[in-house]
Amino acid sequence: MKVVTILGARPQFIKAATLSRVFRKYPDISEVIIHTGQHYDKNMSDVFFEEMDIPHPNYFLKVMSKYHGEMTGKMLEGIERILLDEKPNVVLVYGDTNSTLAGALAASKLHIPIAHVEAGLRSFNRRMPEEINRILTDHVSEWLFSPTQLAINNLTKEGVDSLKIHQVGDVMYDAVLHYQRSHGEPKIIQTLGLDNKDFILVTIHRAENTNDLSQLEQILNQLNEIGKEKVVVFPMHPRTKNIISSQDLIANITVIDPIGYFDMLHLQKKCKLIVTDSGGVQKEAFFNNKYCITVREETEWVELVDAGFNFLAKPTTIVPLVKKLFGKPFNAGGFQPYGEGDAAEKIVNILKLRF
Repeated sequence: MKVVTILGARPQFIKAATLSRVFRKYPDISEVIIHTGQHYDKNMSDVFFEEMDIPHPNYFLKVMSKYHGEMTGKMLEGIERILLDEKPNVVLVYGDTNSTLAGALAASKLHIPIAHVEAGLRSFNRRMPEEINRILTDHVSEWLFSPTQLAINNLTKEGVDSLKIHQVGDVMYDAVLHYQRSHGEPKIIQTLGLDNKDFILVTIHRAENTNDLSQLEQILNQLNEIGKEKVVVFPMHPRTKNIISSQDLIANITVIDPIGYFDMLHLQKKCKLIVTDSGGVQKEAFFNNKYCITVREETEWVELVDAGFNFLAKPTTIVPLVKKLFGKPFNAGGFQPYGEGDAAEKIVNILKLRF
């Protein structure tokens, strides 16, 4: 079985590490990795391959940040050319990025079966590019690997063939369990001078929060207000940093460069609370027993909101939620909707049944 894996963004590197580790157990499986270049900053790309022992990409398309149509079109062209040369049995895509959609479209037009990891997630907001990407990818995929029962319910309501749907759990849970066991404790806490300090970890990068300068200013004002009394640590996406470079919007926030996966996991483990607009970080917060404030109007991880571990916030309501949740004891009480940490093994075993 030859698998072509399409990657392009930080969460996909993390998810792919779990599958690549299982693929390498089988001599009859070969994996070819295409990196689209969607995330091109070294600390958001190369460092993940180095840290997580992911095989380095066989192809790097160097499609840097552009408008959605231009980016997706260039990816589609490059991926199609590679698929024609490689002739894989399966194209494997992750999540909901432009790289995901480009890989799925290229494979579907060449009649190559597609496996979609993290299938069935829905925010029900079609103004989000990610929502369109995940819906279209789901409906051209042969295998839909869903992390939760809610995701399966979404696919069933959309009329997807039940034989294509598999509830396997969440590969990001696999990653957290594996790397927390196998990797030593990073020095990021000491490097940032956070020893014995209670701090809040922040990540903000989505277009709806950063493209609108007035909205971004509201978020930063709230964080600056919190920073008067508490330590706020913000690994800032290069795109966000570029947007505010000419503005005087940072007062009481510790802004750091993007960091690797292990440093991020360690900050999540040691912080008191997480504020984010990232889909993956919402789950990582839960895996690390931390409450999460999600600066979005909706989320695809509905089960965490329903269970009271994740709180949706408007840009102007971050402060009161921080006051409510900071220091509140976290107790999942056995609630774990994301499987048992063996999602990657299940996915590979299902694929092997075909070939």
